[in-house]
Parts: sequence; structure tokens; C-alpha cells
Amino acid sequence: MKRHITAAIIIILFFIFSIFIAIRGRYARVVNVISPVKIQIINNDKKSANTETICISGVEAFSLTSDEIFDKEYTKSLNITTKEIVSLGYLANEYSQKLLLNKKISLKFTGENLSDCKVAKVKLDGMDYSKILSNSGYGVLNGKVGNRDKFKENLKKARKLNLVILNHHSGKYHTLDCPYGKASHDMVILPENQLPKDALPCKFCHNIVNEKQHKKLNYIHNIENIIKPNNIIEDSGIKIIFTDYTTNLRPNNQCNTNICHEIVKLINETKNTLDIAIYGYDENPAITNALKSAKARGVKIRYVYDTTHNKSEEYYRDNKIITDISERFNNDKSDIKAVSNMIMHNKFMIFDNHKVLTGSMNISSSGLSDFDINNIVIISSEEIATIYRQEFEQMLNGRFHKNKIKLNKKKYYDIGNSTAEIYFAPKDDPVTRITQLINTSKQYVYMPTFLITHRKIADSLIAAKKRGVDVRVIIDANGANTSHSKHQLLRESGIILKTENYAGKLHAKSIIIDDEYIITGSMNFSYSGAEKNDENVLIINNKVLAKGFKDFFLYIWTKIPNKYLKQNVHPESKESIGSCSDGVDNNFNGLIDNEEKLCR
Repeated sequence: MKRHITAAIIIILFFIFSIFIAIRGRYARVVNVISPVKIQIINNDKKSANTETICISGVEAFSLTSDEIFDKEYTKSLNITTKEIVSLGYLANEYSQKLLLNKKISLKFTGENLSDCKVAKVKLDGMDYSKILSNSGYGVLNGKVGNRDKFKENLKKARKLNLVILNHHSGKYHTLDCPYGKASHDMVILPENQLPKDALPCKFCHNIVNEKQHKKLNYIHNIENIIKPNNIIEDSGIKIIFTDYTTNLRPNNQCNTNICHEIVKLINETKNTLDIAIYGYDENPAITNALKSAKARGVKIRYVYDTTHNKSEEYYRDNKIITDISERFNNDKSDIKAVSNMIMHNKFMIFDNHKVLTGSMNISSSGLSDFDINNIVIISSEEIATIYRQEFEQMLNGRFHKNKIKLNKKKYYDIGNSTAEIYFAPKDDPVTRITQLINTSKQYVYMPTFLITHRKIADSLIAAKKRGVDVRVIIDANGANTSHSKHQLLRESGIILKTENYAGKLHAKSIIIDDEYIITGSMNFSYSGAEKNDENVLIINNKVLAKGFKDFFLYIWTKIPNKYLKQNVHPESKESIGSCSDGVDNNFNGLIDNEEKLCR
């Protein structure tokens, strides 16, 4: 009898557990809102950032995407124009973004699979999403607008939008009914007052008869006059160069930028020794030739770089070019799986043990061509060069990651009007000093960065915001899709944070504080960056340099529309300027340009 009772209890518990798992498995998080009725999700049991596209059943909606059947039916029944349908679609997209993005939803699949999505019924906070959308005045349920009064309010707002089509590739904007605009490969629909400063009107749809009139109509559409600051700032032996990814929307290896010219110049001036510690080399002919010339005139070149156990997974594959001309070289290859996940992520060079170049930029086509946002810092100081050389030689001699020895170095280094601090991860615990500076900030903390996943840094930013500090963050579109990203937590805590919307990466790892401090280097603001990888962090106290860095941050901030304060951008989509025509796999999923669904 006891056996039967025990067996029955086990069966009941198993049944309850199965129900729990089934219910739990129906929940997912919305990571992208393509349209009011098409979303991308990550299931709650997935740790990766692989997404699944869902088409929501039971409701139709006004959308930016033209649908001939929908347009034909509702222009007639609602007595509105196709232009008004598109304008309603713009507002509907904004509404659904606010409603769904980063929220947990429950799904009930219908069993129907379309070519690009699975069809499912969706509930948000226990309520049927189709009814929520219908009642908002943006959705159509059973052939009728759910709430006529709200629909009329929405229509009034839509008529004031003055939407245009911007072709990112040509830089021209068109009316919504312009055939050239509709045929644009790389286009996005947006209000005219959000157009980039240098956008030009299409001659055809704006009835422009001559070039003089065309230039006259080159309005400044942003609220602020966007003035590009100097991308090179210098003071007392320190030079900082920025790259501006809003101007070059396709990478190249031609070495036609300030940052590439500077590196070639430094190599050409080197007389005795050149130590290079970089993530990897993506060949640039001008740099290769400079390195070969340096070797020919007797410069001793030494090289440290990252590698993986599986060669096919290496991101940069031209390391052999430098190893072939190096007197000595080494990498962090390890057969131990736990160690192989750590990377040698530094980006620094030491010239004649007198100058150091460091920063966020990889020696690659995307970095050297201004396709990505980066900065490099060049310091003329034999004392600082010696410290970097000691760190370099640890790695050259086989000590990487946690096997390195903490260097015995000073806390502060004076360079003219500047004071510098140097931290090497993972031994120096750079996060403690970074959070100290944020915690003592008084006026502002501005942060252009690839990602933020480190909770201590996020918490210090939130605390600064609560005590009245102006905290602003720009995060890369890929960084916003990173597992454990803290960007949504920061937004919910009142911090103003923009997701960038350009093809290149916002690859900087920087913080500017109170017109005093610059924090920069190779380290992403993550646990891996701080506690596993080989990285270097440079902190500079200099008012002139900090103000110059702030000006560049505000320039980029202004060029990103305010809609991305609340909305994330898919890294390869029509909203990400240039990403659909740059020949780059911007989100690392193996698809390029028109192969991506969101670029079609």
C-alpha cells in the first residue's frame, strides 16, 4: 500500500513539475520590436543572445512597412491617406517599443510558421496584447479600430509629424510617396526635424530645379547647431586622437585618416626598439611597410598578441606578418579551457622606451579608417614607457592573465600639467579606482562605451545620478544586446542613456568626469575585462584634455536622435546608419547587408 501511495505522490509531483516547466518555458523577454505585430525574443532558458522572431496573431496594426491590402482597405474605410497610415505606423512603433521592449511576455504558439517568423498569441502582464494594441487606437481587431476616440487623437499627432524617407547611402531625403525614396536600399523613415545636419532633399520629389536651390535647402534640422570639435587635442606631452564614425560608413585599409597617419609617423621615427602588444593585426599596407622599413634600419621589434586554441575562431589573422619581422614574439595560447576564455586585449605600443601609444583602437581596417569610434593616447614619458615595458615583458616571457605579477609602480605620474595613473588588469583592480572617481564626481559623468556589464560600475553611476550629477551614457548597439548588459537598469534608474545608431562600433571604453578626469584604455566595463583579460587602463587628470574629450562626447551625443534614449537599435538594420551597405557583419551572425532581414 505504501509503495502505491509513494508511486502516486511521485507521479503527481512529476506532473506538477512538468506543468511548471511548461508554463515557465512559455515566458520570454522582448529584445527587439520590429513592428507593433512583429518582435524578437530571447526565451527565459537561453543564456546566449540568439533571438527568435515572433509574429503576433489576432491583431493588425498601422506600420511603417507598406502593406498593399491593409492600405487599400483602411484608406477607404477610415477615410485616411497612405501617408497618414505610415505616420500612424511611426507612432504605433514608438508606442509598442515603450510597451514591449525588454519586458517579459508569455507566448502561446498557434502552430503556424511564416517564412520569417513563428506565429503566437502574446500576453503582457497577463493581458492579451492584441486587445491592448487595439484599445490604444493603433491596432485593428476584427477589421475595426478598437478605440475610435484614441484613433482620432493619434491621427491628429500623425498629421503633424512631417515624415520623410532618408537614404543613408546617398544622404538624400524624400517625401513618403517618392518612388526614389521607396526604392532606396538603405533607408529609414523619420520626422524631418530629426534628419542629419548634412542631409540633402531629393531633387525629384522636392521639385528642385538647380544645384543652387538644392544647397539652399540643406537645412540644419537638429535643435542644436552641431559643430564638430577638434579630433586631436594636446597638452603637456599628451596627445589624444578621436575617430568619428558618423562620417565614414565603410571600412578600408587605405591609411587616409589622422589616426593611421599618426601611427605610421611614430613607427617611422623609431630608432632602436618597438614593442607591440595588441589584440591582433588586420593588415594595413602602410603600417606593414613602416614596420618592414623599421626592421631594415635596425629597429628591434617585439610582439605580443592574443590567440585561441581553435585557430578558426581567431578574429584577426594577419599576426604572421608581424611575427615574421619580430626579433621575439609570444601569445597567450593555452590548452586549459578556463584560461583559453581569457584574452590578451591590450592595444599599446612602446617606441624607443620613450613614447607610449595606448587606447581603445585595434590595429584593424575598422579602427584605422574611422569606421569605429575609438581614441588613442600618446604619452611622451620615459618613466611611463618603462612601466608599460615591464608589463609587456611579463607577457613576452609567458606570464599572461592571472599568472602575471603585480608591478611595483608609483600611484601617480606627473607629465607637465597632467597627472596620470596606470592600471593593468587583472592584477591592479582598476574597477575600485574607477568607482572611486565616479563616487566623488560633482558635476557630470559622461561615458561613451562599448558596453557596461559590471554591476559595481553601474551602481556607482546610479548613486551619482541620485545625488544630482549629470550622468550620460552612449552604448554600442551590440553592447545593448550583450548578455548581462546594465543599460536597461541604468535607464530605469533615471540615467539618460542613448543606444548609438551607426554602422561602426562605438568601441571606446571611456569616462569623462567634471572637466578633470579622463578614464580610457583597452578595458571594457565588464567582469571579464577587469578580472580575467590582459588590459590597461589609463587615468589622466588634466582640465584641457578633459574639456576637449567632453566636447567630442557631446558632438556624438547630439548626432544620435533622442528617440534612442528609450529605444535600442539592431546593429544591422535600416535604423543603424550605413550598416546595410558597409560590407560588414555588424552583429556577428554570419549575415551581411541585404542578407539581414532588417535590411531588406
